[in-house]
Amino acid sequence: MAEIHKRQNTTGKIAPATPNLGPSGIVSLETALSAAIGAKIRVQTLSPSSRTIEGTLFAVSPALNLLTLTSSPTPTTTTSSYHILPISALQTFNLLALPSPSAPSPSLPPLNAPALQARLDGAINRLKEEESRKGKGVSREAQEIFDRISRTLPTRWEGKDIVVSDAVVIEAPYRPEDCRLQSGAAKSSLDRVKKVLDIERKKLGDKAGGNRPAVPAAVPLSGPRKGG
Repeated sequence: MAEIHKRQNTTGKIAPATPNLGPSGIVSLETALSAAIGAKIRVQTLSPSSRTIEGTLFAVSPALNLLTLTSSPTPTTTTSSYHILPISALQTFNLLALPSPSAPSPSLPPLNAPALQARLDGAINRLKEEESRKGKGVSREAQEIFDRISRTLPTRWEGKDIVVSDAVVIEAPYRPEDCRLQSGAAKSSLDRVKKVLDIERKKLGDKAGGNRPAVPAAVPLSGPRKGG
């Protein structure tokens, strides 16, 4: 350790990491960091996003090439901050204070497992919802029709058919005349879906027409015509 401290004090630079001991017998960066867990250190990261961070070295993972620093609460915060940095991104590493022999081992605050599970469930449900809104084996036009109708009415896929409000089924090729009423549904639902579908198809037609390249106007020939 004395050789490591002397090397840091004279240069303040970190040599490229070696597995354990380099050719000259100097301890590798990963080994030095692992031995400093619990100590207060200051690190500076490489450019272009260079920054300096001070804190207690919480954990080191040579396998993942990561280290974790924890900073104590400040007058404006009530909780500690944790910084996870790639070891390969360090430019300098300075030991500021050794860990106190009587200091307790650093520990993470308890996790709110129900809140984390709720976030996970929410994310999974959102992904399932997004996936369910994508038609399987349908054309781009069919998907656009589905997306447009779903902005106004509850819509889902049933195979290649579009089901609207659980009352009307729109079959390919998804024209107003391709709508049929589900058993027991009110006829007003069919009329409404047909109207919405007709409007959205016209919008798609206008959009497609607007994307077509303009046809250049005929340019009249200059000068007198020959032969009369």
